[in-house]
Amino acid sequence: MLTSIYFLVFAAAQIPIGILLDRFGPRRVQSALLLVAAAGAALFAMSTGLASLLIARAMIGLGVAAALTAGLKSIVLWFPRERVAMLNGYMIMLGSLGAVTATAPAEHLLAWMGWRQLFEILAAATGATAVLIYIVVPERVIVPSTASIPTTLGSVFGDRRFWRIAPLSATCVGSAWSLQGLWASPWLTDVEGLDRASLVGQLFIMSIVLSGGAWLFGTTVHCIRRRGVGAETVLAVVAVLFIAAELALILRAPLPSILPWSGVAIVGTATVVSFAVIADYFPPELAGRANGALNVLHFGWAFLAQYATGLILEQWSTEDGHRSILAYQVAFGLNVAVQIAAFVWFALPWLRSFTWWIGSFPLFMAVSVSDAAEPVNLYEQTAVLMPADDDAEW
Repeated sequence: MLTSIYFLVFAAAQIPIGILLDRFGPRRVQSALLLVAAAGAALFAMSTGLASLLIARAMIGLGVAAALTAGLKSIVLWFPRERVAMLNGYMIMLGSLGAVTATAPAEHLLAWMGWRQLFEILAAATGATAVLIYIVVPERVIVPSTASIPTTLGSVFGDRRFWRIAPLSATCVGSAWSLQGLWASPWLTDVEGLDRASLVGQLFIMSIVLSGGAWLFGTTVHCIRRRGVGAETVLAVVAVLFIAAELALILRAPLPSILPWSGVAIVGTATVVSFAVIADYFPPELAGRANGALNVLHFGWAFLAQYATGLILEQWSTEDGHRSILAYQVAFGLNVAVQIAAFVWFALPWLRSFTWWIGSFPLFMAVSVSDAAEPVNLYEQTAVLMPADDDAEW
């Protein structure tokens, strides 16, 4: 429940935060919201009941809701467009180190000091970070672009290109967050039969892959753009690999479980690719709204995927505290079906172009009736009568 509350608040805050980022800049918005997160962590450490825990978790979700989009907005403002994807990858790689600390390092700290003391440290560190951002980060005056597009949220949601990429990005990235954040542990326990130590170790490896994936995606998009290839191609490849990794889990392919789960983890940082595409679609003064609009779909789908997966799993009874493999296969399989539909929608322009290209070959061109039934002249009909010459010799 606490995780679902976090995702719900995080998703609901994305669009308002995007508007605030475009209006006031990332420095003031990020520092103010991190103070809210610090207060939430402090309240969480002092909580004694469910109500206070839920409120504290909601405050943390709201406080860190701008952490990603504020960084993306800063990069768009301060660096040239051709370096945005690579720098997004570096930023998300560093941010993903939080997932690394939440596994084995947090396990050791909890055994040493307890969770209340851990949240007190997090509250102090978050508050100090908020003050540091406000003091150190410079302001940047946004110079409006010469494009005729209005700087409103409707310009984002009214763009056909946005709705082409958004379903695929949301279903893949959101599902990856849902699986790694909530359902990886039950799967590894119920299906793979891992004990606590092995489970923490595998989650630690997945978090390292998650962090490295951001750097990989950022570097890849930067390199292929220099060769004239768009980031949309990378997103399509990532989606295909993600679906393949999920199918390997569902069909119980004879592979070490860490391989497909690493594929799931790395897709969690495919936001690097998605936001690189968004940066090409919209001018810098719309970056906050555009990134927030896409991010609300990421986290919204993560929430829906978490809830729907749990609802499906509850339809099967447990044996010795473990759910059946069939329950996971059905839940994960429905998720994959939605991703395949989103991929087909994303690839429709390519499919149409491919169909037109195939149709341009003479072998596949349609033949009209007039071309197919050309008139046939008999040899006798082509004979021409010439006047006879009396002096001619035959």
